[in-house]
Parts: sequence; C-alpha cells; structure tokens
Amino acid sequence: MGRLLYDESNLPEINTLVAPNYDNIDKDSVEPAKRVGVLTSGGDAPGMNAAIRAVVRAGINAGFEMYGVTRGFHGLWKGEIKPLDGRSVSETLQRGGTFLMTARSKTFTTDQGVLKGARMMEAYELDALVVIGGDGSYKGARALARIGMPVIGIPGTIDNDIASTEYTIGYDTSMNTAMQCIDKLRDTASSHERCSVIEVMGRHAGWIALNVGIATGAESILIPEVPYDFNRDVLRVILDGRNTGKKHYIVIVAEGVGHADDIAKQIEEATGIESRPTILGHLQRGGSPTLRDRATASLMGIRAIDCIKDKRFNRLIIEKNGKIDDIDIEEGLNMTKTITQDLIDNAKRLG
Repeated sequence: MGRLLYDESNLPEINTLVAPNYDNIDKDSVEPAKRVGVLTSGGDAPGMNAAIRAVVRAGINAGFEMYGVTRGFHGLWKGEIKPLDGRSVSETLQRGGTFLMTARSKTFTTDQGVLKGARMMEAYELDALVVIGGDGSYKGARALARIGMPVIGIPGTIDNDIASTEYTIGYDTSMNTAMQCIDKLRDTASSHERCSVIEVMGRHAGWIALNVGIATGAESILIPEVPYDFNRDVLRVILDGRNTGKKHYIVIVAEGVGHADDIAKQIEEATGIESRPTILGHLQRGGSPTLRDRATASLMGIRAIDCIKDKRFNRLIIEKNGKIDDIDIEEGLNMTKTITQDLIDNAKRLG
C-alpha cells in the first residue's frame, strides 16, 4: 500500500490521471495502514493545530505510528518528517497558526516535485498522508493520490471557499476577528464623522466580507461574486445616509474586488466626507480559535483517522447539513461553490 505507480522513466502528466477510488476496490486486497503522516499547507488558519492534535491522538488510539511533516508540501519533498506522540500535540488546542508550520512550494506544483514528495513518503514508509489546507493543498494531495499515495484532506482555510464542504476550519475565528476590529473602527469613525473603508481577506470569495458586513451593519459590501456600480452602490448609499442625519459609514471590501485606499480616496473626492482605509490583512489569520473551529477541527481529524482505519483513502472530510462526512477526492475537487442569491439579497435589505 502507498507504493509509487510511476517513476521518472514512465511518469505521465499527472493532471491526465484519476486518483483511485477505494469505494470501488476490494478492501480485503488493501493492506492496513501502519504509519500515517500529517501536514498543513497553504495559508494558516485558526484551528489547524486542533485538527493536527485530533489526527495524532485518534491515530495513536487506532494503533498507528504518527509522523508530522514540517512546512507543508515544501517540507515533504525535502524529507522534513518527524515522529509525533501524544505529548507532541499537548497545549496546542487553543493556539492559532500551525505548530507544524506551513509554506507554499513552487517545486510541488510540478510533476517532478510531486514525485519527490511521494518518494519521501516511501522513504519514511508512510501508508497515508493527512493534508490540512485549502483548495491548492487539496490539488497537491490529489496529485499524490494519482500516482499511488493514499491521502485524506481536511479543509483548513479562512475563506470558506472549498466547494465540497459547507464549512472550513478557521472561517468562524476569522470572521469574529474582523467583526471585533470593525466594531472598534466604528467607534472612532462616529467620533469624527468619517467613512471607514475596510479591506478583508477573500481574493476569489466574498464569504468573509458578506457575513462580516451583515454582522457589523455596513452601508456597502463589495464582493468578487457581485459586480457593482460605484456611484449607485457606494456613493449613493453613503450620501442617502448623510442626508438623513447619519454621522459615520462603513464600507467592507473583499481584497479580490479592489484596494481600500483607492476606494476611500474616491469616496472622499466625490463626497467631501473624510474617508480612512484599513486593511485587516493577516490579523484575520491569527488568534486563538473559537469553540466552533476547535470542535469542528477535532471532529474532522477523528473522521480522517476513521477513513484510514476503514481503508477508505483519497477522501476529503466535509461538513454537510451540520454533520461530518467524507467524499471522494476527485468528486470533491470537481464541485463548485458560490454565495447564494438569497444571502446577497438579504444583505442588501439590511443596507
């Protein structure tokens, strides 16, 4: 199990392959796992440590030898792999970030880089690899699966933009961090009769911006999924508020839409209202995870180990209808996800 199907002499283009679906394989023909690795990849998200902890502790309880890969896929192809035990994950549940660290690897985006990572799995005799991260991390996991290395994916990204799951680890903490910052900015904006333009994370997805905008009573919310007219959707809304006696204004901008400083400048030039930009940036990635992120990460980590125990590999752990489940990796990565029109319409009704 977990043996390379290809080497340098016969390695096809990995994106032309399909990962084996273990639902269609006789389980008796699959050797049980003995050694399991875990890594975090891409952008860090609060709750990743809770997920690592659950994977390690549940894995040990299942009789597996557990290994941690430092610095994600970059560390995998370089062989930065070490044993983990119960003490290794003590006092990590409440910590933000990831103690295994994370990185983005240009090498691993190539077929040869993926092959190097698979060779390191073989060198350390890892029978399965648990990958905690976002969409890019999932694609790296799928590439390993397509050349014969069993994987399990756990969704860890603040953007909540993984199509196969309703919720991703880190999303709740990130939104609460942004909400608390915006509440503080509102206090000072109302003291000076200002407009605060706040840029939140979300290069391709507006989940954070939309929900935080609703929660903070923003006058205008700009997200990548919805085209907007600056005069109608920003200036007119602010001016209508001023003309009815309002003394402060909040505009929430997802980073994929535009820059807060440019938008603030346009608002001030057009209206004469003092406008200040604020970019929350990596503040949204840090901090102790909320109860929801700790609990969800823990349950997803347990589910990942259950999949490995049951010889169901190449799966993505998901939340569906409030319950933790799993789905085939190829099926999951072929799914799409977008913000519903109902949520967009409701945000406009409150604006």
